[in-house]
Amino acid sequence: MLPCFSGEGVVVNSGFLDGMTTAQAKKKIIAWLEENGLGRGTVNFKLRDWLFSRQRYWGEPFPIVWENGQHRALSATDLPVIQPDMEDFKPTGTPEPPLSKATDWVRYSETARRETNTMPQWAGSCWYYLRFCDPKNANRFLSEGADQYWMGKEGKPGGVDLYVGGTEHAVLHLLYARFWHKVLFDLGYLTTPEPFQRLVNQGMILGPDGQKMSKSRGNVVTPDSVISEYGADSLRLYEMFMGPLEQMKPWSMKGVEGVYRFLGRVWRMAMEENQEGAWVVSTDLAEIPLTSAQLRVAHATIKKVTADIRDLAFNTAISQMMVFTNEFVNAKPRPIEALRILLPLLSPFAPHIAEELWQRLGFEGQASTHPWPVHDEACLVENEIELVVQVNGKVRERLTVSKQATTEDIEHAARTSAKVLEATAGLAIVKVIVVPGKLVNIVAK
Repeated sequence: MLPCFSGEGVVVNSGFLDGMTTAQAKKKIIAWLEENGLGRGTVNFKLRDWLFSRQRYWGEPFPIVWENGQHRALSATDLPVIQPDMEDFKPTGTPEPPLSKATDWVRYSETARRETNTMPQWAGSCWYYLRFCDPKNANRFLSEGADQYWMGKEGKPGGVDLYVGGTEHAVLHLLYARFWHKVLFDLGYLTTPEPFQRLVNQGMILGPDGQKMSKSRGNVVTPDSVISEYGADSLRLYEMFMGPLEQMKPWSMKGVEGVYRFLGRVWRMAMEENQEGAWVVSTDLAEIPLTSAQLRVAHATIKKVTADIRDLAFNTAISQMMVFTNEFVNAKPRPIEALRILLPLLSPFAPHIAEELWQRLGFEGQASTHPWPVHDEACLVENEIELVVQVNGKVRERLTVSKQATTEDIEHAARTSAKVLEATAGLAIVKVIVVPGKLVNIVAK
């Protein structure tokens, strides 16, 4: 028996539904059932009621009082409702919440008592960003002026530019927070219908075994243990280098060691060990201009790191800084300007080593507050090309020449190359074929 296909596709062998997509066929079937009085279309929601009360002290109290078995909301003059100071706010061991022990607070009047349950923790987390806009306002949670200044107006996107949360918040918290915001918008308290311009849910860091870290599994990696051996910068850098922000990723100490070695190369770009074993500024550093190749790498790095930070692609930004470091670390002499470029870029990722080197090199101010480097597109243009030089079909040399070099210039450079002269010693060059942008072929007898 063949299994039933339940995916998306085009309907066949189904009469009047033939040729339709799955979505089109669904609508047509519903319409046919309704026309023939056999059924009707409906929408099923997965939303269900969820208990909103908690039996604990901390949390927002409900502005509700009970009187003669009936509940009613408090008037605006009774707001906000503040929890009473309590020395003993532990659970009571009975169905009664901890607030029930604050008898003076609970007694609202001779015949009325306050609600003693509190709201869940996610009640406050649904709208705290609004209070941040106007935290000292004693009359409203947010004034009209603060709302328009911080949150935008006239239907513009919400004022929270970027909201970063865990994967456990990807659906539920976003649903609650948007609902809360939209209710306030519908009631006229806000001028924007949406709270967040961008929401990013970072992936979970798993244990080295690929499973969620848990004490029972024995796969927990503590930050303190990593910092004590490799330093805080290595920990920060590795967490961002592990992979795309949104993905779940297993922890690897080899990965930590890898970024630790990278930071070591950055250190050696600037410092060297003297005869007494002390670290001093490297004698290879000099106030010299970057070569054209170094300029390309430097400005490509500025461009990519800047764009990757904006896109939260931290892992690829770090990869590009590794490319930068490899380009300069062994250069002798080494342009000190390379470190003026690299350290501000590195500072958000590894602030301690970036600031330490910035100060030791005597640069002005701080790496963290130094103006962010700006790339120059002109420096990214390849002005030189590499050509393979063959002598009688064998590769003997690789020439780097200007893109604007003429055929005559290329032929002259090939003929006068030391390796070509060695390969053609005792022979007569009878023909030189220049293939622009690719190779030079020399025939010698």
